[in-house]
Amino acid sequence: MLGRLAATRLLEIRQAFRRAAQTSRSFSSALNYHIDSPDNNPDMPWEFNSQNQEKVKEIISHYPSNYKQSAVIPLLDLAQQQHGGWLPVSAMNAVAKVIEVAPIRVYEVATFYSMFNRTPVGKYHLLVCGTTPCMIRGSREIEDALLKHLGVKRNEVTKDGLFSVGEMECMGSCVNAPMITVADYSSGSEGYSYNYYEDVTPKRVVEIVELLRKGEKLPPGTQNAKRIMSGPEGGNTTLLTDPKPPPCRDLDAC
Repeated sequence: MLGRLAATRLLEIRQAFRRAAQTSRSFSSALNYHIDSPDNNPDMPWEFNSQNQEKVKEIISHYPSNYKQSAVIPLLDLAQQQHGGWLPVSAMNAVAKVIEVAPIRVYEVATFYSMFNRTPVGKYHLLVCGTTPCMIRGSREIEDALLKHLGVKRNEVTKDGLFSVGEMECMGSCVNAPMITVADYSSGSEGYSYNYYEDVTPKRVVEIVELLRKGEKLPPGTQNAKRIMSGPEGGNTTLLTDPKPPPCRDLDAC
């Protein structure tokens, strides 16, 4: 009897774990694994185009011949630009072939850095900071506003191909939380930019989306008109004068 109860309880725990794992796929961990699909599988042919092959040679030349694997990040970046802002597994395999390593060595890098997109993204990929300071300041409401306005789920692309919404861990501007990054791939393979927009609100992120839709490039940084960069609203209240110098150069002799 106890054995059957234990087995039933174990089954319930396993089912709960599976449900939690399935739910977590909608979060950033969804990019830590690969599932073959018609537009992303190792059998798809992929190689650097003629223009980028010259760039590959130039990138490789920066490293000793026995350390070609050190070029993995700039080569993945080049491959991502060529492929419209994301990296299919066949592109990663092509990079592995260039630097003469096992593909898993490239996968490890591509899954670690959040700037490498392993699923299709929009021309404007909106990344919401999900780390504690931004979450406390309302990042979940920021994300909800974006998803509702665009009519997508996280990591989905809008039907017009313009926008997608994802999550990025700490962006390093905690004092200006909450914030988003806009990864701008609208220039195609000619390069992209990452712009931070800080002190955002649900209303302001929707406004940012509509400005981008119109092709307008708004200045990045704080969206709070009452502060300058990371300074407090209304200006400084401390450190208003130059600090006093030490009484002498050698503090031990003072």
